[in-house]
Amino acid sequence: MPSCRLRPLPSAVALLLLVGLAGRARPAPPAGDVERRVDELLARMTAEEKVGQLQQLDSVPNAWTIRDEHRELAARGLVGSFLNIRGAKAINEAQRLALEKSRLKIPILFGFDVIHGYRVIFPIPLAEAGTWDPAAVERAAAIAAAEAASTGLKWTFAPMVDIARDPRWGRIMEGSGEDPYLGSVMAAARVRGFQGDDPAAPDRVLACAKHWVAYGAAEGGRDYNTAELSEHTLRTVYLPPFRAALDAGAQTFMCSFNTVNGVPASANPFLLTKVLRDEWRFDGLLVSDYESVKETIAHRTAADGADAARQALNAGVDMEMVSRLFAAHLPKLLEQGKVPPAKLDEAVRRVLRVKLRAGIFEHPYVDESREAKVVGAREHRAAAREIAARSMVLLKNDGNVLPIKPGTRTIAVLGPLADDADAPLSHWRGDGRVEDTVTLLAGIRSKVQGRAGVQVTHAKGCDIEGDSIDGFPEAVRLARQADLAIVAVGEASAMSGEAGSRSSLDLPGHQLNLVKTIQATGTPTVVVLYNGRPLTLGWVADHVPALLEAWLPGTEGGNAVADVLFGDVNPGAKLPVTFPRVVGQVPIYYNALSTGRPAQADNRYTSKYIDLPPTPQFPFGHGLGYTRFELSRLTLGAKSILPDEKLAVTVDVKNVGDRAGDEVVQLYLRDEVSGVARPVKELAGFRRVSLAPGATQTVRFELGPDRLGLYDAHLRFVVEPGKFQVTAGTSSVGGLTEQFEVAAPRPE
Repeated sequence: MPSCRLRPLPSAVALLLLVGLAGRARPAPPAGDVERRVDELLARMTAEEKVGQLQQLDSVPNAWTIRDEHRELAARGLVGSFLNIRGAKAINEAQRLALEKSRLKIPILFGFDVIHGYRVIFPIPLAEAGTWDPAAVERAAAIAAAEAASTGLKWTFAPMVDIARDPRWGRIMEGSGEDPYLGSVMAAARVRGFQGDDPAAPDRVLACAKHWVAYGAAEGGRDYNTAELSEHTLRTVYLPPFRAALDAGAQTFMCSFNTVNGVPASANPFLLTKVLRDEWRFDGLLVSDYESVKETIAHRTAADGADAARQALNAGVDMEMVSRLFAAHLPKLLEQGKVPPAKLDEAVRRVLRVKLRAGIFEHPYVDESREAKVVGAREHRAAAREIAARSMVLLKNDGNVLPIKPGTRTIAVLGPLADDADAPLSHWRGDGRVEDTVTLLAGIRSKVQGRAGVQVTHAKGCDIEGDSIDGFPEAVRLARQADLAIVAVGEASAMSGEAGSRSSLDLPGHQLNLVKTIQATGTPTVVVLYNGRPLTLGWVADHVPALLEAWLPGTEGGNAVADVLFGDVNPGAKLPVTFPRVVGQVPIYYNALSTGRPAQADNRYTSKYIDLPPTPQFPFGHGLGYTRFELSRLTLGAKSILPDEKLAVTVDVKNVGDRAGDEVVQLYLRDEVSGVARPVKELAGFRRVSLAPGATQTVRFELGPDRLGLYDAHLRFVVEPGKFQVTAGTSSVGGLTEQFEVAAPRPE
């Protein structure tokens, strides 16, 4: 997607070469050789060994080593994969059991949830999407892959590419937000970062697109819950990021926990075979989620373990994660004719094919001396700091409170998140360590170190949750003595992520009251948000002059926030998701379908609530900086194109402020009349540009059939003739607008 490539950053390969992490290239075997070797292995395997390749087992809890009960299975070649075993020594030890003792010497594939970093933790994926910078996102994934691969891991269960429009759902933090196009660009970037051009390379791991599919559409934002949606919505909104991941080379997919239109995703032949295998020609490995095959029994669509195993394998699941129904029941199901032998062979073929593509047959062991050189490298921390700062969204800055003025002498750093080393790492922290985290307080103190006369004070004020306000008086005292109060509030790490759904989006505990109390002192106040989802900010957004969304920024988060607050980094990130005013607006997203009665303030009988405005607190694409930009000269390459043609669109962006900074130029499309209802507007392109004061750049986009087309009433993807409106802006609200037409095809 050339229109979305951003300012050049060091390529992942170049970065790793610079820090001495990349070894000699080890290309995977050619496709023909892979299939020949798979055929040879299959011909030699017993039914028991075949079933064993479809089994993934977990490690010892909190010890991250192989369980004693699994050693014999590995030695007999009856396990295909392990998850959560960590460290080169432990992984090599487990691998030796398969390679030195099993009959066929098939290596084990080791996987782990490397979601936004391995040891060095980057911002959560939702924050990374807020960079609107796929090059930076690819770079973060490449570093995470290099660290993980140095330990012997060869598979990450990422990226999560679920579209999420309900911020109550805890796993919204793990994806790229509400928009299919932005989500698709970021999905492809992460796959490229994890896998590179060749997943067999020593610094790469297999990517896994998850959760297939519509997990982000869970009713009520409750994790693991039902998804009911039309096939039109499925194909228009939820499938595109998965397709982008596949097109970028993703070798594995993971089933979701939920039912989709009444059928569990882990036993859904329409999703697993018709769409993924037959339509999309995916030939990689499809793994269940954690015990999701077994959970079809709880869904009451499988009668027992044997029925669940039968349904899952026949539907298209290749590998069962943790539960052991395949191992327990497939041999008998084969004897009974309830599972065709060809189904089993095809699943095993896909597992072996991916193992060969990953290069673990040729290089099953990892050099244990290399782990310490790669994991946590200084260069990785520097990249994490840069990308974290690049992900932070300046939501509000009335009176130019930020950046912090040079004459500021006393800074009170307050709030329960100000010196919290746990929350920035998030629920999905890989092998990240709290002791490595730079907190906000530490980052600010480091920033002012050596500045004569500058004092930093600190008080917690209150806990993230709980009823105590005993710390309020000390926080107020310090705020009154300060030139500036910085209040860090938000969510604990466990409040988002898997099983982190919340019924309220308000600040937990007494944090809002703490902000009100500090603001009442009259000291200029900045609120820094640490959170894994959009929050309902209400009073804070209305009354506090400066508001910075830091998300859960990772290992170097405190330094990155300080870089932004002091103006060493001019914030340029944008929201990848809408912030509602209250939870009652949820779901609220910018690209809603047109309705017959769009909201009108003076007409009760239109689509809105009677007790609040129809607009969000902060719209999709919103984000401020310390300079100002203006767009001009929106120009179309033609006023009319044919359905199979492309339209060039250019717009000038100028930095009219007095600081260098970044702006994200966003291109939106609106189909004026269509055969089925389309969104009021759709993101069709974006580019993040860096400009010096007074500088102007012409940004070019290209609109082709992939952006102009739609799924019609018969679910055919078509480009319909008609008028379109194109808007260039700096958020999803406002901008410059032009029109063009897609003409009917000429007669033959």
